[in-house]
Amino acid sequence: QVQLAESGGGLVPPGGSLRLACVVSGITSDYYAIGWFRQAPGKEREGVSSVLTSDGREAYADFVKGRFTMSRDNAKNILYLTMNALKAEDTAVYYCAMNTDGFVSRARMLVPHLYNDWGQGTQVTVSS
Repeated sequence: QVQLAESGGGLVPPGGSLRLACVVSGITSDYYAIGWFRQAPGKEREGVSSVLTSDGREAYADFVKGRFTMSRDNAKNILYLTMNALKAEDTAVYYCAMNTDGFVSRARMLVPHLYNDWGQGTQVTVSS
């Protein structure tokens, strides 16, 4: 059974940076989709970034392009999200999620309901 555990959230002033980590265990496939999602109070969950391990293709939401970057430590099964130039509107619970059934296409990498394994989330608050 796949398990995902996020860490690294916290309180940061506008313009600051954070790095989130997602440790994954129980992986049984070499090919899957894994990414970051977020949910702000009163809003729907939305995709932030994702990667397909089959070809390394990455996708980023327009609202984070140029500010957020994903990276992976494949030896340790850790997915990172480095967040720079944070804004108040980035405040949300950030989740790591994974899909191993092959139903995430390139065009739909940031669609939350296509992911079937989720971490517990980590709170990111951007405020002065």
